[in-house]
Amino acid sequence: MLYNIPILVVGFSHLRWGKKKNEACSTSIGALPMVSIIVPIKDEERVVDRLLKALLRLDYPTEKMEILIVEDGSSDKTVEICMEYVRRYPDQVRLLRKPTSNGKPSALNYALKHAKGEIVAFFDADNVPEPDALKRAINYFADHSVAAVQGRLCSINADENMLAKFVSYEDAVWCEAYLRGKDVLDLFVHLKGSCQFIRYDILTKVGGFDEDALSEDMELSARLAENGYRIRYAPDVCAWQEMPADLTQLFKQRVRWFRGTMETAFKYGRLMTKLNRRSLDAEVTLTGPLILISSLVTYLTGILTFFSVFHFDVLWNVTMTITTFISTFMILICGLALVYISKPKKVTNLLWLPFIWFYWSLQAFIAFYVLIVMFLRRPKTWHKTEKRGTITRPIGFKGGKVSES
Repeated sequence: MLYNIPILVVGFSHLRWGKKKNEACSTSIGALPMVSIIVPIKDEERVVDRLLKALLRLDYPTEKMEILIVEDGSSDKTVEICMEYVRRYPDQVRLLRKPTSNGKPSALNYALKHAKGEIVAFFDADNVPEPDALKRAINYFADHSVAAVQGRLCSINADENMLAKFVSYEDAVWCEAYLRGKDVLDLFVHLKGSCQFIRYDILTKVGGFDEDALSEDMELSARLAENGYRIRYAPDVCAWQEMPADLTQLFKQRVRWFRGTMETAFKYGRLMTKLNRRSLDAEVTLTGPLILISSLVTYLTGILTFFSVFHFDVLWNVTMTITTFISTFMILICGLALVYISKPKKVTNLLWLPFIWFYWSLQAFIAFYVLIVMFLRRPKTWHKTEKRGTITRPIGFKGGKVSES
């Protein structure tokens, strides 16, 4: 936690005072590259229609953009919906039917074989990118040292219930304070699986997506870092998406994320041997779930003190003092970030902080559960996060703000 405090402080400071400095230089229309947009789908009848409408509204020359939908075994009306778009926009939309269904990474690799673009963009089925998202993302590739760009993911259903609100706040702070701070400090910025953009030649050079990985985005990020490639965070590239709104879906999602991240941490432990700050920061980032687990020491120390015949007053007091100070400071930074992220800015968002602390503690217990599952060598299972199609704010975006369509 101590390691992340300077990153959060820098991220918050840049969020507050340095937004304009992070904007990429503009690119002329004539210089725009061909872009392949890949969308993996399966049983997404509730959300795929709004995604395709949003992609077709992107402010980008149609002759320099293709939409590749890769589908593998839907049992609802997803294929029918997609086929209608293929019929109406044959020069822009293609539907790829994958014969076997064996996870998202495999679907992405299958679509990658059909891509024609210099840049490959990836969106999940529940995304609604803003019209200028693609152009803004492409601007970052004017810097030839940039291999990939991660855009900002915003919640489209934050007001559905309290859990969706928690998750949306967590994601907002993660993107706008943590990833922003890493980008400013030129540290390891990881991909998040959606609203991400990668150079085609580099992606194919490193071997595409690892089909055995539960967190294919994190694994690819580590592989790019190992090979010396740079990933940028683009706060001005925005796509809206659904956040988990029930505990079952959240639990399954975080189990997959935490296990995938921990497996990537063990796989790329050799990053610690590379004497550069980006590689070292990558390994520290990958140990995030393990750091979450270590925060449980407070609870374990309390239980030990309560039931033990020995006196652990000094140990307990020191542990609680250090943990409380660090946690309070981090929560304060996160709270300030929330105030500035909110539109309109709301100081009342600070009232959510105690609840968010309990929410983070819940995640620590989930990470501990994942560690036990890994220790017992339980088989890996890919759990798809179900989408409800819930929208608690109007679709249609102009100038970065939500507006009526």
